Amino acid sequence: MYKKWFLPFITPAIILFSLVVGLPFIIGVLYSFSAWRGVYFKGGDNIFHAWVGFENYKKVFRNPDFLHALLYTMEFTVIAVIAVNLFAMAQALLINAVGRAVGFFRATFFLPNLLGGLALGYIWLFIYENIFSSVLFGPKGLMPFELLTNMTQDHTKNLIALLIMFVWQQSGYMMVIYATGLASISQDYYEAASIDGAGPVKRFVHITVPLLMPSITIVLFMTLANSFKLLDPNVALTNGEYDTRMLALQILRVPKDTSNNYGLAQAEAVLFFLIVAAISIAQVIATKSREVEA
Repeated sequence: MYKKWFLPFITPAIILFSLVVGLPFIIGVLYSFSAWRGVYFKGGDNIFHAWVGFENYKKVFRNPDFLHALLYTMEFTVIAVIAVNLFAMAQALLINAVGRAVGFFRATFFLPNLLGGLALGYIWLFIYENIFSSVLFGPKGLMPFELLTNMTQDHTKNLIALLIMFVWQQSGYMMVIYATGLASISQDYYEAASIDGAGPVKRFVHITVPLLMPSITIVLFMTLANSFKLLDPNVALTNGEYDTRMLALQILRVPKDTSNNYGLAQAEAVLFFLIVAAISIAQVIATKSREVEA
Protein backbone atom coordinates (compact mmCIF):
# COMPACT_ATOMS: atom_id res chain seq x y z
CA MET A 1 0.00 0.00 0.00
CA TYR A 2 2.82 2.39 0.91
CA LYS A 3 4.57 1.76 -2.42
CA LYS A 4 1.32 2.49 -4.24
CA TRP A 5 1.04 6.01 -2.80
CA PHE A 6 4.77 6.79 -2.64
CA LEU A 7 5.12 8.25 -6.14
CA PRO A 8 1.94 10.41 -6.06
CA PHE A 9 3.02 11.94 -2.75
CA ILE A 10 6.59 12.79 -3.77
CA THR A 11 5.76 13.98 -7.30
CA PRO A 12 4.72 17.55 -6.24
CA ALA A 13 7.93 17.87 -4.22
CA ILE A 14 10.03 16.67 -7.17
CA ILE A 15 8.32 19.11 -9.54
CA LEU A 16 8.74 22.02 -7.11
CA PHE A 17 12.40 21.18 -6.47
CA SER A 18 13.06 20.92 -10.22
CA LEU A 19 11.46 24.31 -10.93
CA VAL A 20 12.93 26.20 -7.95
CA VAL A 21 16.39 24.59 -7.69
CA GLY A 22 17.15 22.26 -10.60
CA LEU A 23 16.20 24.47 -13.55
CA PRO A 24 17.85 27.69 -12.19
CA PHE A 25 20.99 25.66 -11.45
CA ILE A 26 21.19 24.38 -15.04
CA ILE A 27 20.56 27.88 -16.43
CA GLY A 28 23.25 29.25 -14.13
CA VAL A 29 25.78 26.71 -15.37
CA LEU A 30 25.00 27.69 -18.98
CA TYR A 31 25.33 31.39 -18.13
CA SER A 32 28.80 30.74 -16.70
CA PHE A 33 29.97 30.02 -20.26
CA SER A 34 28.69 33.34 -21.62
CA ALA A 35 29.35 37.07 -21.47
CA TRP A 36 26.27 37.67 -19.33
CA ARG A 37 25.93 41.15 -17.88
CA GLY A 38 22.88 40.62 -15.68
CA VAL A 39 20.26 42.30 -17.88
CA TYR A 40 21.79 41.63 -21.32
CA PHE A 41 24.31 39.49 -23.14
CA LYS A 42 27.46 41.21 -24.33
CA GLY A 43 27.98 40.59 -28.03
CA GLY A 44 24.54 39.31 -28.93
CA ASP A 45 20.86 38.95 -28.20
CA ASN A 46 21.01 35.58 -26.47
CA ILE A 47 23.32 33.24 -24.58
CA PHE A 48 24.60 31.51 -27.72
CA HIS A 49 25.63 34.78 -29.39
CA ALA A 50 27.51 35.73 -26.22
CA TRP A 51 29.10 32.30 -25.75
CA VAL A 52 32.71 32.53 -24.50
CA GLY A 53 33.34 28.89 -23.60
CA PHE A 54 35.77 28.35 -20.72
CA GLU A 55 37.08 31.91 -20.81
CA ASN A 56 35.27 32.84 -17.57
CA TYR A 57 36.75 29.81 -15.80
CA LYS A 58 40.23 30.74 -16.98
CA LYS A 59 39.72 34.23 -15.55
CA VAL A 60 38.63 32.74 -12.24
CA PHE A 61 41.90 30.86 -11.77
CA ARG A 62 43.86 33.97 -12.77
CA ASN A 63 41.94 36.09 -10.27
CA PRO A 64 44.00 36.59 -7.09
CA ASP A 65 40.89 37.73 -5.18
CA PHE A 66 39.16 34.40 -5.81
CA LEU A 67 42.25 32.37 -4.88
CA HIS A 68 42.74 34.42 -1.72
CA ALA A 69 39.07 34.03 -0.75
CA LEU A 70 39.30 30.28 -1.37
CA LEU A 71 42.37 29.95 0.86
CA TYR A 72 40.83 32.14 3.57
CA THR A 73 37.61 30.10 3.48
CA MET A 74 39.44 26.79 3.68
CA GLU A 75 41.51 28.01 6.64
CA PHE A 76 38.35 29.03 8.44
CA THR A 77 36.54 25.80 7.53
CA VAL A 78 39.26 23.51 8.88
CA ILE A 79 39.39 25.33 12.22
CA ALA A 80 35.60 25.80 12.46
CA VAL A 81 34.74 22.15 11.76
CA ILE A 82 37.10 20.96 14.50
CA ALA A 83 35.97 23.59 17.01
CA VAL A 84 32.23 23.18 16.43
CA ASN A 85 32.43 19.40 16.74
CA LEU A 86 34.48 19.55 19.93
CA PHE A 87 32.17 22.06 21.61
CA ALA A 88 29.02 20.29 20.40
CA MET A 89 30.29 16.94 21.63
CA ALA A 90 31.23 18.42 25.01
CA GLN A 91 27.79 20.00 25.38
CA ALA A 92 26.08 16.75 24.41
CA LEU A 93 28.11 14.73 26.93
CA LEU A 94 27.33 17.33 29.60
CA ILE A 95 23.60 17.21 28.87
CA ASN A 96 23.67 13.42 28.74
CA ALA A 97 25.19 13.37 32.24
CA VAL A 98 22.69 15.83 33.72
CA GLY A 99 19.83 14.07 35.42
CA ARG A 100 17.48 17.02 35.74
CA ALA A 101 16.81 20.22 33.78
CA VAL A 102 17.97 18.59 30.55
CA GLY A 103 15.37 20.52 28.56
CA PHE A 104 16.54 23.84 30.00
CA PHE A 105 20.19 23.29 29.10
CA ARG A 106 19.32 21.94 25.66
CA ALA A 107 17.16 24.98 24.89
CA THR A 108 19.82 27.36 26.23
CA PHE A 109 22.56 25.89 24.05
CA PHE A 110 20.26 25.80 21.02
CA LEU A 111 18.94 29.40 21.23
CA PRO A 112 21.88 31.12 19.41
CA ASN A 113 21.07 29.09 16.30
CA LEU A 114 17.76 30.94 15.99
CA LEU A 115 19.47 34.25 15.25
CA GLY A 116 19.67 35.29 11.59
CA GLY A 117 23.03 35.79 9.88
CA LEU A 118 23.08 39.60 9.58
CA ALA A 119 21.53 40.15 13.01
CA LEU A 120 24.06 37.76 14.51
CA GLY A 121 26.91 39.53 12.73
CA TYR A 122 25.92 43.01 13.89
CA ILE A 123 25.43 41.81 17.47
CA TRP A 124 28.92 40.38 17.52
CA LEU A 125 30.31 43.47 15.76
CA PHE A 126 29.06 45.52 18.70
CA ILE A 127 30.57 43.01 21.15
CA TYR A 128 33.97 42.98 19.43
CA GLU A 129 34.24 46.74 18.93
CA ASN A 130 32.79 47.88 22.26
CA ILE A 131 32.84 45.11 24.86
CA PHE A 132 36.02 43.32 23.82
CA SER A 133 38.07 46.30 22.60
CA SER A 134 37.11 48.77 25.33
CA VAL A 135 35.63 47.15 28.42
CA LEU A 136 37.33 43.76 28.66
CA PHE A 137 40.56 43.47 26.68
CA GLY A 138 41.51 47.02 25.73
CA PRO A 139 44.58 48.81 27.16
CA LYS A 140 42.40 50.18 29.97
CA GLY A 141 40.11 47.15 30.16
CA LEU A 142 39.62 44.60 32.90
CA MET A 143 41.99 42.05 31.33
CA PRO A 144 44.24 43.76 28.72
CA PHE A 145 44.85 41.33 25.88
CA GLU A 146 45.76 42.86 22.54
CA LEU A 147 44.81 39.79 20.44
CA LEU A 148 41.12 40.22 21.31
CA THR A 149 40.92 43.93 20.48
CA ASN A 150 39.86 45.45 17.14
CA MET A 151 39.18 41.96 15.86
CA THR A 152 37.23 43.15 12.83
CA GLN A 153 40.09 45.32 11.59
CA ASP A 154 42.72 42.67 10.98
CA HIS A 155 43.03 39.74 8.56
CA THR A 156 44.05 37.15 11.16
CA LYS A 157 42.03 38.48 14.08
CA ASN A 158 38.88 38.45 11.97
CA LEU A 159 39.36 34.72 11.45
CA ILE A 160 39.24 34.31 15.22
CA ALA A 161 36.23 36.63 15.43
CA LEU A 162 34.34 34.62 12.83
CA LEU A 163 35.30 31.39 14.59
CA ILE A 164 34.02 32.52 18.00
CA MET A 165 30.74 33.70 16.52
CA PHE A 166 30.30 30.59 14.35
CA VAL A 167 30.99 28.15 17.19
CA TRP A 168 28.64 30.06 19.49
CA GLN A 169 25.84 29.83 16.94
CA GLN A 170 26.35 26.36 15.46
CA SER A 171 27.48 24.20 18.40
CA GLY A 172 24.05 24.20 20.06
CA TYR A 173 22.33 22.83 16.95
CA MET A 174 24.99 20.17 16.46
CA MET A 175 24.75 19.35 20.17
CA VAL A 176 21.12 18.28 19.66
CA ILE A 177 22.22 15.79 16.98
CA TYR A 178 24.99 14.42 19.18
CA ALA A 179 22.69 14.22 22.22
CA THR A 180 20.15 12.23 20.21
CA GLY A 181 22.89 9.85 19.09
CA LEU A 182 24.18 9.41 22.65
CA ALA A 183 20.67 8.65 23.90
CA SER A 184 20.39 5.79 21.39
CA ILE A 185 23.50 4.01 22.73
CA SER A 186 22.58 1.22 25.14
CA GLN A 187 24.04 1.49 28.63
CA ASP A 188 24.77 -2.25 28.52
CA TYR A 189 27.91 -1.55 26.50
CA TYR A 190 29.25 0.82 29.15
CA GLU A 191 28.41 -1.55 32.01
CA ALA A 192 30.15 -4.44 30.28
CA ALA A 193 33.21 -2.27 29.58
CA SER A 194 33.32 -1.09 33.21
CA ILE A 195 33.25 -4.68 34.42
CA ASP A 196 36.20 -5.40 32.13
CA GLY A 197 38.10 -2.51 33.70
CA ALA A 198 37.78 0.09 30.93
CA GLY A 199 38.07 3.67 32.14
CA PRO A 200 36.10 6.73 30.90
CA VAL A 201 38.58 7.50 28.10
CA LYS A 202 38.61 3.94 26.75
CA ARG A 203 34.81 3.76 26.95
CA PHE A 204 34.55 7.00 25.00
CA VAL A 205 37.08 5.99 22.32
CA HIS A 206 35.98 2.38 21.83
CA ILE A 207 32.23 2.61 22.50
CA THR A 208 30.91 6.16 22.21
CA VAL A 209 32.79 7.29 19.11
CA PRO A 210 32.17 4.16 16.96
CA LEU A 211 28.46 4.01 17.85
CA LEU A 212 28.12 7.78 17.38
CA MET A 213 29.55 7.74 13.85
CA PRO A 214 26.14 8.25 12.14
CA SER A 215 25.73 11.48 14.13
CA ILE A 216 29.34 12.46 13.42
CA THR A 217 28.72 11.97 9.69
CA ILE A 218 25.74 14.33 9.77
CA VAL A 219 27.42 16.98 11.93
CA LEU A 220 30.62 16.99 9.86
CA PHE A 221 28.61 17.34 6.66
CA MET A 222 26.54 20.24 8.03
CA THR A 223 29.48 22.11 9.58
CA LEU A 224 31.54 21.73 6.39
CA ALA A 225 28.72 23.08 4.23
CA ASN A 226 27.83 25.90 6.64
CA SER A 227 31.47 26.97 7.00
CA PHE A 228 32.00 27.21 3.25
CA LYS A 229 28.68 29.05 2.70
CA LEU A 230 29.23 31.64 5.43
CA LEU A 231 28.15 35.02 4.06
CA ASP A 232 26.00 37.29 6.25
CA PRO A 233 28.39 37.43 9.25
CA ASN A 234 31.28 38.13 6.88
CA VAL A 235 29.32 41.07 5.46
CA ALA A 236 28.32 42.38 8.88
CA LEU A 237 31.75 42.14 10.54
CA THR A 238 34.09 43.46 7.84
CA ASN A 239 32.26 43.51 4.49
CA GLY A 240 35.40 41.94 3.06
CA GLU A 241 37.76 44.72 4.15
CA TYR A 242 41.29 43.95 5.42
CA ASP A 243 41.55 40.96 3.03
CA THR A 244 38.78 39.07 4.84
CA ARG A 245 36.56 38.05 1.93
CA MET A 246 35.27 34.52 2.08
CA LEU A 247 34.13 32.68 -1.04
CA ALA A 248 30.43 33.52 -0.80
CA LEU A 249 31.18 37.24 -0.38
CA GLN A 250 33.77 37.11 -3.17
CA ILE A 251 31.15 35.77 -5.59
CA LEU A 252 28.67 38.43 -4.44
CA ARG A 253 31.20 41.20 -5.10
CA VAL A 254 32.37 40.05 -8.56
CA PRO A 255 29.79 42.08 -10.58
CA LYS A 256 30.77 45.24 -8.71
CA ASP A 257 34.49 44.58 -9.20
CA THR A 258 34.22 43.71 -12.91
CA SER A 259 31.63 46.09 -14.41
CA ASN A 260 28.68 43.70 -14.03
CA ASN A 261 30.38 40.56 -15.33
CA TYR A 262 27.73 38.18 -14.01
CA GLY A 263 29.03 35.40 -16.24
CA LEU A 264 32.32 35.45 -14.33
CA ALA A 265 30.45 35.51 -11.02
CA GLN A 266 28.41 32.53 -12.15
CA ALA A 267 31.59 30.65 -13.10
CA GLU A 268 32.93 31.24 -9.58
CA ALA A 269 29.62 30.04 -8.14
CA VAL A 270 29.79 26.82 -10.18
CA LEU A 271 33.35 26.17 -9.00
CA PHE A 272 32.22 26.97 -5.46
CA PHE A 273 29.50 24.33 -5.78
CA LEU A 274 31.91 21.74 -7.17
CA ILE A 275 34.45 22.34 -4.39
CA VAL A 276 31.87 22.07 -1.61
CA ALA A 277 30.21 19.03 -3.23
CA ALA A 278 33.52 17.20 -3.72
CA ILE A 279 34.71 17.81 -0.14
CA SER A 280 31.31 16.97 1.38
CA ILE A 281 30.92 13.75 -0.62
CA ALA A 282 34.46 12.66 0.27
CA GLN A 283 33.75 13.34 3.95
CA VAL A 284 30.46 11.43 3.92
CA ILE A 285 32.06 8.42 2.21
CA ALA A 286 34.99 8.44 4.67
CA THR A 287 32.83 8.67 7.79
CA LYS A 288 30.12 6.30 6.51
CA SER A 289 32.74 3.59 6.09
CA ARG A 290 33.51 3.83 9.81
CA GLU A 291 29.93 3.46 11.01
CA VAL A 292 29.09 0.33 12.98
CA GLU A 293 25.82 -1.29 13.94
CA ALA A 294 24.71 -0.69 17.52
